[in-house]
Amino acid sequence: MEWLIIVGAVLSLVGLAGLIASAVKVMKAKRAGLEDAELRARVQKAMALNMGALGLSVIGLMCVILGVSLS
Repeated sequence: MEWLIIVGAVLSLVGLAGLIASAVKVMKAKRAGLEDAELRARVQKAMALNMGALGLSVIGLMCVILGVSLS
């Protein structure tokens, strides 16, 4: 079951990269000095990326736990 641990770790790292990218997008949007409506739209787009990355990271961590349990 080592392959499941490796796949889970890769999925978790990709999810972590997505979370970091989401945070960077929000920070850039806040620094841009946009109006409220435009800022809200950009943060909503980043939130979709954030939730997807969080879900991917959770699935990866579940794979790691399952792989460790079955080993």
